[in-house]
This record gives sequence, C-alpha cells and structure tokens, in this order.
Amino acid sequence: MSRKYDYLVPDSLREIFEATDGPPITVETLPKRRTAMAELFASLAPPAKPARTIQVPTGDEGRTVELRVLEPESRKTDGAIYAIHGGGYVVGTAEMMDNLNQQLANNIGCVVIAVDYRLAPETPFPGPLQDCFDGFQYVAENADALGINAAKLIIEGESAGGGLAAALCLMCRDRKAHEAVGQALVYPMLDHRTATPDDPDPNPTVAHYSWSRENNVFGWSAMRGGYQLDDARIGHFSPARAADLSGLPPAFIGTGALDLFLNEDIDYARRLSIAGVPVELHVYPGGPHGFQRISDLPAARGFRRDHLNAMRSWLGIEPDI
Repeated sequence: MSRKYDYLVPDSLREIFEATDGPPITVETLPKRRTAMAELFASLAPPAKPARTIQVPTGDEGRTVELRVLEPESRKTDGAIYAIHGGGYVVGTAEMMDNLNQQLANNIGCVVIAVDYRLAPETPFPGPLQDCFDGFQYVAENADALGINAAKLIIEGESAGGGLAAALCLMCRDRKAHEAVGQALVYPMLDHRTATPDDPDPNPTVAHYSWSRENNVFGWSAMRGGYQLDDARIGHFSPARAADLSGLPPAFIGTGALDLFLNEDIDYARRLSIAGVPVELHVYPGGPHGFQRISDLPAARGFRRDHLNAMRSWLGIEPDI
C-alpha cells in the first residue's frame, strides 16, 4: 500500500515493515501482541551461557523484582549496563532480550543486568518505574557481590525502556539515591501528549510504520491508569514534562528521522543541553521506530556504532571506529 511519505523510507526497509505491521494494540488485542512478541524473540538463538537471575526484594511484602545478569565473553571494564526493555509499557519481558543483551555485553565487554518490570495496564504508574528503581539501587548497593563497580553504572533503555531510563535518572536525582554515570536513550518514549490533541509539535512525516499513533495513545493511557498529572511526580511519569533537567547524568539520544518520538527526543536533548547536561543527539535518515534492529543499512550500522561508543566513552573504553 502506497503511503504519502513512502519516498522517505528506503525500499528494502519499507518492505520489511509492511510485512510485519500488525493491527493496533487494544485491550482485546494485547494478549495476542504479547504472545507474538514473545514468539518473535524466542526464535533468536539463546545466549551460550544462560542468564543468571536474582530476585530483588521490594518495599511490598512478598514481592520481588527479577534481574537477569549476563556476563561478556571477555571483560574490558568493571562497569555494568542496567538495561530496561521496550514494548510501549504494555508488552515485553527482560528474558526476551537475553540474546540481544548478551550481544551488548560482548560488544562493550561488561556485565549487562536487565530488569523485568511489571507491565501496564495491570500495573500502571508508578509501579513499573518503582521496579526499575528498586532493581537499580540493589545493583548499586550490591556491586561488590556482583563483581562490578558501582561508580560505573550506565542506565540504558529502548523505546518505553528509554522513557523509563530517563525517568529513573530523574527519580534517582530527586530521591538523592545512587545515580548512573550515563543514560543511553534509544528512541525513548518520553511525552504522553504525543499523538493526542495536546501534542505540542505534531509531525505528519513520522509513525507511518512500526509504532503507530494509536499504539502510543494506548500505551500511555495504560501506563497512566488513574494518575491525575497533578503533582510533582509528573516528570517521573512523562520525562518530557519534568520542569528541571539539571544535575542528570550525561545522555546519548538516538532516534530515526521517521520515528514517532523524533520531536520529543530532539526537544528532550535540547532541554538537557540548556540545563547543562552533556548530551549527544543523533537522528538517522529513513529510520522508522526500531529500524536499527531489523536493518543493516548504513544508517542502522551508524546507529549501533554511535550507541555502543557513547557507552564505551562513559566506561573509559576506546571507541570502535
């Protein structure tokens, strides 16, 4: 099917997205979407060495948060990456990312620790973010036992995981808790207003493939639950709404030029810079949401290189050029 802005998408990438586009996520289709995503990632080869799991106690009696620990083939640093998976706040698991997180561990040469946060709508805000916070503070407080350096922890996330990563950095700052040495935000989902009548900067060229406007509205509505947007936590819910971005860790933000999150990601980078936070922003041409995962086009290779090199720089590792 021809779409108005097809000329912006490389032909090979457009064919892939047309073959994989699914129906909008709704309450009725959500179970099927979760199953389909699990099956897709299950088709990837498992890591050579299975992830080690840790059950982290929380403030809720009897409830734990699972962390999945993946060791690199060869360590280059005692730092670690705390990884938060994507899925629009409503789908996905930490386990489904084992293969990709193992690749990340091997590419950087450090431990990767993934958090399995609860999903909306069953657990709306602040539950998923609190899970991420509890897991991250556990990692920092138990760094010696984990064989890592608490002063070299990176928070990394993709899509909704990028939104949670940004929110986690804000929460750590606001609670005066342990903070990361850097935040790697891969096309982060930051602004609950995007694709709604309150969208501060609508862009007609984005969201024609992969993550749609309809899915975005559903994901944010599920995450919001009964939250009224009327207190100081609004930046923890939707980082784009945070009044103060000062004092945050250095940030990498990478997004595709055709990603629904393009405008909010650029604006967040702009505001980080104004607040005095070191920021590295990349926009990759011809890239819909998630393009670097399914494409070997030059822009996708550039995305992966820049993402890895930003984290290497925070850990004192020479970049791969």
